[in-house]
Amino acid sequence: MKRAVSFLIIVYASVPILLYLFPWILGHAIFAHLLRLPFFVDLSRPEDVLNHTCNFYLNTEEGISVGVWHTLPASQWEEASGKSPEWYRETLGEGHPVIIHLHGNVGTRAMNHRVQMVKILSAVGYHVLSLDYRGSAVDALILEAPYTRIGELVAIHPLIKMYMFLPGFESFLWNTMERNNIVFANDKNLKTVTSPLLILHAEDDNVVPYHMGLKLYEISLQTQKKYNTDAHIKMVSYNASLGFSHSNIYLDPNLSDVVREFLQNLRQ
Repeated sequence: MKRAVSFLIIVYASVPILLYLFPWILGHAIFAHLLRLPFFVDLSRPEDVLNHTCNFYLNTEEGISVGVWHTLPASQWEEASGKSPEWYRETLGEGHPVIIHLHGNVGTRAMNHRVQMVKILSAVGYHVLSLDYRGSAVDALILEAPYTRIGELVAIHPLIKMYMFLPGFESFLWNTMERNNIVFANDKNLKTVTSPLLILHAEDDNVVPYHMGLKLYEISLQTQKKYNTDAHIKMVSYNASLGFSHSNIYLDPNLSDVVREFLQNLRQ
């Protein structure tokens, strides 16, 4: 028993020391690069999990390529049978809106709840580009269960909360993330974003608290007022009784209508 307690104390005490000596560990813990969920899915074969989709790669900078899935809008599903990647690429210039789907951390674009969201967007009538993972949208934003800034999210993680009472640990945590360029300050960024915005958030989200999405919504309203714009800002909240939590908003039977209405407003 004493050995077990001693071991737990050593493990507990070693975490801050390891973070101080090897701050890059925090980045790996947050992004979970090495956790390639779901296992045994070949990302070069999207058809194994998602129909009417082809895989290609973007060279974003020297030595770095990003994998992308291109899923067709429903109107082109039948025509896509047997078509080449070049044909898929040409369809992007035919006038259908294109949605860039940027998923969250942990796992790949093949995670089931992400695939289900792409299916909904495709069925509504849009091209969907899903990638792992660099980039941003500019014409409109759809934020699903968004956090205010990554540091505030990390600080409430159960493992990190065990250390928050230690003097100086919170400032050490923030400094470590800043030194590793892990900031992702959505609250700050939205103070300058004047494009249309749709926020989807479940009240029972057990990963990103609902109040973070609500705060971003309020910031966006203030931004539109500050810059005197008429950009459409909307937040859809899901009652806790629905049990959507963090990853199951795609189960909303009205989600396709919500997205369609939001995006159609952009054309008016």
